Amino acid sequence: MKIAIPKERRAGEARVAASPDTVKKFKGMGFEVVVETGAGAGASILDDHFREAGATIAADAATALAGANIVLKVQRPQDDEIALIPEGAVLIAGLAALANRDLIKALAARKITAFAMELLPRITRAQSMDILSSQASLAGYKSVLDATEHFGRAIPMMMTAAGTIAPARFLILGAGVAGLQAIATAKRLGGVVYAFDVRPAVKEQVESLGGKFVEVDPDAGKDAETKGGYAKEMDDDYKKKQAAKIAEVLKKTDIAISTALIPGKPAPVLITEEMVKDMREGSVIVDMAVEAGGNCPLSEFDKVVVKHGVTLVGHGNIPARIAVDASALFARNLLNFLTPLVDKDSNSLKFNWDDEILKGTCVTRDGSVVHPALAG
Repeated sequence: MKIAIPKERRAGEARVAASPDTVKKFKGMGFEVVVETGAGAGASILDDHFREAGATIAADAATALAGANIVLKVQRPQDDEIALIPEGAVLIAGLAALANRDLIKALAARKITAFAMELLPRITRAQSMDILSSQASLAGYKSVLDATEHFGRAIPMMMTAAGTIAPARFLILGAGVAGLQAIATAKRLGGVVYAFDVRPAVKEQVESLGGKFVEVDPDAGKDAETKGGYAKEMDDDYKKKQAAKIAEVLKKTDIAISTALIPGKPAPVLITEEMVKDMREGSVIVDMAVEAGGNCPLSEFDKVVVKHGVTLVGHGNIPARIAVDASALFARNLLNFLTPLVDKDSNSLKFNWDDEILKGTCVTRDGSVVHPALAG
C-alpha cells in the first residue's frame, strides 16, 4: 500500500504531515511512502532526510498522489488537489470539516474515505492522536513569545541599583490546552499571571501552574462544559457579568492572550473596543482566535496593528510559526491514528466502524457524508 505526503499548499502553512521518524515506522509496517519534493522544507526537513528514512521523493503533487491508498495532510486539500487524490483513497488530515461543508461534499463525490482529525473524541485512548492538543500546546507557548516581541518592557521583576522593575501582568482568556501552556510559559518568564475560563473545573489546573483564577459566577459555571470537555456558550446574564469582570482585570493587564473558541461557531467576543480603550498604553493583545473571527473585534487576521495605544497581534496558524516541532508532533498524531488500523496479516487497512474514534472522525465514506454533525 502506498502512503502519499504532498506538500502543503495553503498560504502560510509551513508544516508537513510526516517526519523521517514516522516514515521509518510506516516502512517497517510494509508501506511504500512517497513524499512530494520540498514538502518538509518549511519544517527544516530536506528531501534527503525523507529519502534516508526510506521514502521515495516525487517531483510534484500529481506524481506523489498517483495510485496512493492513503494520503496524509496537515490541512484540508484545495479543490484542484481533490481531483488528484485517487477515488477510494483514505485521506487523514485536519479538515476543519464543520466550517467547510462544500469541501466535505466534494470528498464524498470522489468516494474518498476522509477522516477529520479535529473531530477526534476526547477520550483517553485517543490522546496520542489528538492534533488539536499537540498543536494548541505549541501555539500557547508561541503566543507568549509573540507577545513579548511587541511588548516594550521586561517581563520579570528586576531589581537593579537604579531601581526595581515591576513584573508584567498577563491575563489568559481560556484555560484549555493553549491557555494552560500560555500560563506556564508566562510564569516561566517571570510574569504575574491571571486566567479566566467559564469552566470552574479548570481553576485547580490554573493554580497548579502558578496562575490566579479569575472567577465570575461559580454557580452559573457548573454547566459550562460539553461532554467533550469544551466550553459551552453561556447565557446573556453570565456574559454581562463576564464582560464586567474581564474589563476590570484588563485595566491592570500588560499582556492579554485570548484563546477562547467554540467548535463550529464564531469565536466569542471577550475583549470589546471599549475594554481596549481602557487598557494601559503599550499593552499587547494576542488574539489566538483570530481565524474564527477573533475574541477581540479590533484584531485583524495575519496582521499586527496598533489601536487605541494597544498592539493587537493577529497571527493566523500559530503552530506553523514553530513548524519544526509542530510537524514532528502532528506526524506522530497521524502515525498513532493509522497504526491500529493496519492489519498485519493482509498488509491492508481494516476498519471497525463501531469504534468510537473512527465514528467520531470519519466524515465521508462510500460516496456519502456520514458524520452526524455534517449530515443533511
